Amino acid sequence: MHDAVIAVPTPINEPVLGYAPGSSERARLKAELARMSREVPEIPCVIGGQRVHTGRLEDVVMPHRHRHVVARFHCADADVVQRAILAAKDAKREWAAMRWEARAAIFLRAAELLATTHRMTINAATMLGQSKTAHQA
Repeated sequence: MHDAVIAVPTPINEPVLGYAPGSSERARLKAELARMSREVPEIPCVIGGQRVHTGRLEDVVMPHRHRHVVARFHCADADVVQRAILAAKDAKREWAAMRWEARAAIFLRAAELLATTHRMTINAATMLGQSKTAHQA
């Protein structure tokens, strides 16, 4: 018995948004930039799906406005790094054992979420955290 063939859709490029003055995408992006600029999330280390709070926090600042903190991250020590390496090795084995169609489906779903639900969030985070323009983001 043969495995069923899963069709992978033909890739297409996302449309480039213009962000013209008065456009809905510009308004949504400006709102997301304002929202994110008011927050300072705490970023844990993530090891094998577990959030690790080390208690040693460092600031992440805007490259273009060094006094503006956009997040605080938990610094990893040698033990945390070693645990992360072991978890990555386990994940690699699981990923390699997965059928290519399943791996492709994961990337396609991520692409869909980035292009729709989370587009303005990822663009705003890129603009604030890396000093990029709307078009670069």
